[in-house]
Amino acid sequence: MTRKLISSGSPFEERVGYSRAVVQGDWCFIAGTTGYDYDRMEMPEDPAAQARNTLSTIAKWLAEAGFAMTDVVRVTYILTDRSDVEAVIPELHAAFGDIRPAATMLICELMTPEMKVEIQVDAYRGA
Repeated sequence: MTRKLISSGSPFEERVGYSRAVVQGDWCFIAGTTGYDYDRMEMPEDPAAQARNTLSTIAKWLAEAGFAMTDVVRVTYILTDRSDVEAVIPELHAAFGDIRPAATMLICELMTPEMKVEIQVDAYRGA
């Protein structure tokens, strides 16, 4: 079974020792992704905007790996503040409302204070 590692080119991946995505056979695993806005090169304060950016970035990396959002079978949502849950739910529903992957949501600290949302997904495209 062929294993393909996909990198964003970030030096952080090399430093920590991880890949942005790993494709193993019919599976694709996307690393935890935060809401950085790459068009503006900034992190928005709004948790809904962070969730929207995160999901857009995940869709991009899935496509790079030859997958689509409709292939997502498992998603983990990580938020830093329980009070942000209601604000991000519309973004999560917009992305996964019809797909309905298995999901887990955690409330915990992230790497930097401006990060409010992190999402990781697993996708499967087998028969």
